[in-house]
Amino acid sequence: MVKKSAQMILQSMITLASASLGLVAALAWNDAIKATIKKIFETDDGLAGLYTYAIIATVIAVFVVLILTRLASRIGGEAAINREAEG
Repeated sequence: MVKKSAQMILQSMITLASASLGLVAALAWNDAIKATIKKIFETDDGLAGLYTYAIIATVIAVFVVLILTRLASRIGGEAAINREAEG
């Protein structure tokens, strides 16, 4: 019983640490992408810059999720997203 509780606590700590470090990384990328778009398109944080950023961020997010899903299926894990052709 104690061993199971210790495992659950450790698993929770790993999950929380992963999530918080992921958030820090996401915020760093957020600033980097915003600065890059501002420099390339020479925007002043107007609507065009915000929409460009939103589109780029969405494309990157979809691309990363697809790669991770394929990787998970290759190593035998369950993917969070299943394509209908595979389902």
